[in-house]
This record gives sequence, C-alpha cells and structure tokens, in this order.
Amino acid sequence: MPSRLRGVLSAALIALACFLVPFGALAAWAAYGLADTGRYVATLAPLASDPAVRNAVAETVGAGIMDEVDDRLDVRPMRGSMRPFVHDAVRSFTRTEAYRTAWDAGNRAVHDAVLRALRDERERAVTVDLAPVTAQVKRKLADEHMPLAERIPVEHTEVAVVPAVDLDRLRKGFRVLEVAGFWLPPVAVVLAVAGIAVAGCRRHAVVATALGAALGGALLALAVAVCRRLTVADVPEPSRRTAAGAVYDALTATLREASWLLVALGLAVALGAWLTGRPGPLGRRHGEPGEPAAPASAPASGRPV
Repeated sequence: MPSRLRGVLSAALIALACFLVPFGALAAWAAYGLADTGRYVATLAPLASDPAVRNAVAETVGAGIMDEVDDRLDVRPMRGSMRPFVHDAVRSFTRTEAYRTAWDAGNRAVHDAVLRALRDERERAVTVDLAPVTAQVKRKLADEHMPLAERIPVEHTEVAVVPAVDLDRLRKGFRVLEVAGFWLPPVAVVLAVAGIAVAGCRRHAVVATALGAALGGALLALAVAVCRRLTVADVPEPSRRTAAGAVYDALTATLREASWLLVALGLAVALGAWLTGRPGPLGRRHGEPGEPAAPASAPASGRPV
C-alpha cells in the first residue's frame, strides 16, 4: 500500500476511534452504571445525610401530607398552625436512622420500578408510595400531642416519578444506550489498533491516538459540567437547586472519574511515546542501535624521522 494512502487511512481510523471514546464512555456509564440497582442505591445512600437533600425531602413530603389532610379532613381553619408542626416533624424524621433506611428502600423501589417500566411495554406512569413516610410522621406528631394528629390519613399516596407519556421515548433511548454501551468501547479500541498498525510511523500514530483519547476525555468532562449547570437551572425552586446538584454530582461521579482517567492516561502514553523518540546524547534516538565504530587506523610503517 502506498505510504500516502496508509497515512490517510491511519488518520481516518484514529480520528474515528477518538471520536467514539467519549460516547462509548457515556453509553457504558448510563447502560451499565445507572442500570445497576445495587450500585445506584449505594451511590445515593450518602445523600441521606446531605442537608440540602433532607430539606428538599422534608418540603416535598410535608406538602404531600398537608394536601392529603386537606382532602381527607376539614382542618382548613387550622392549616396555618398545622403546617409548621408537620414540616418540623418531617425534618426531625429525616435525621433518624429510620429515615436513612426508608431512603435506601425508596431509592431501590424507584429504581426497580423505572427499570421494569423501561424493559416492558406497559404504558403506565412510574410512581412511588409515600405511605410509609406519612405513617412515621403521623406517629411522631401523635407522640408530641399535636391536635388531630391521630386523624391524619395514612393512604397510599403515589407520587409520579416518570409520566406515562414519556415512557416510549425513554425506552427507545435506553435500548440505544444498552447497545452503544456494549459495542462502542471495543469498536473504538479495534479502530485505534488498526490505525496504529497501518501507520507509516507507528510512534506518531500512538502519540496521535493518545492525545485524541485525552481530548475526548476532556470534552466528556466539559459536557458533564455543562449538563450539570443546565439540570440545576431547570429546577424551578431555588431552595431545591442545591439538592439537585448534590444528586447530579453523586450520580455522575463515576463518569467524571472516567473522563479524567482518559485525560491522564492519554497524556501519559503520548508523553512516553514522544520521549522514546527523542534524540539521545550521541544524536541517536532512544532505543535505536548506534553506528558501528570506525576501525582503528594501522600504524604508519617506516622509521621515525
């Protein structure tokens, strides 16, 4: 194969491999990181102690309980005085071991429900039941002798997590991520190896591949940061944006680590390949054999003058 054609083919293969690197990492993280229920629950478990997350949970659960009380009981004249007690009781509950257990159990239930919805064809919304939390709050209010606490109904209050109208679009995206997460990483490796193999100067090809992988990792880290900014900005209540940011950071921690690992590994390989090609102290390149020494000249014959 002509050297010019080999160079063009090598550059195309390496460029395509480096282009697939960030997409492969993203797809693998989404399809095999977020889709693992145990890993998901373990990732979110520390957030049970995060103050911003606790406040957001307290506000959501407290509002749900007050809405349920309004629907079931005629306590509208006392609503203003009950609300602080309810919210204080919920906030107090979020500092207990029972809350941390409920947090893990709730996250596991939500994750299992979302996965089942993504993998079957039923068109129904994914919901989570607030009844266990309501029962805990009711017990605490009753212990504090709050008026009408015993009359708070503990109903199966389902909060929608994923609306039914969004399921079809999410299913298609999830299936694409599963396929991409399985195939893109090995395809990128095969393309990179092929590009290096057909290159006229393999050392240059290794440097280019490593720098391209590092660039892909940097772009992935930038995309994660931009998406975080957009995600937090979409939260309507300013008080809950900190909680949304904490959840986002916890879920994307592995992806951020993978992106910076790509950057570090790519730069290290590129630097190593470049250093092995630098000229040595005698003008040779490192690793190249030296020139054979010139034979010593024979002594001149004859008598000295």
